[in-house]
Amino acid sequence: NALGIIMTGMGKDGAAELAEMRRQGARTLGQDADSCIVYGMPRAAFEMGAVQKQVPLNKMAEAINELALKY
Repeated sequence: NALGIIMTGMGKDGAAELAEMRRQGARTLGQDADSCIVYGMPRAAFEMGAVQKQVPLNKMAEAINELALKY
């Protein structure tokens, strides 16, 4: 019962770890391109299939609460 979230940033090391979390059954969210200052790491995570749903920053808390209540 885990939730991984990746937000604005550069590189892909966090993306690889998020992908591993997803492989092990965690739910995963990523910040969307429009609300990121730097979309590097969220893009890498999305492109490798680590992100189940992309969410704008102003909707992230709502998405987290929704998943917490659902699972």
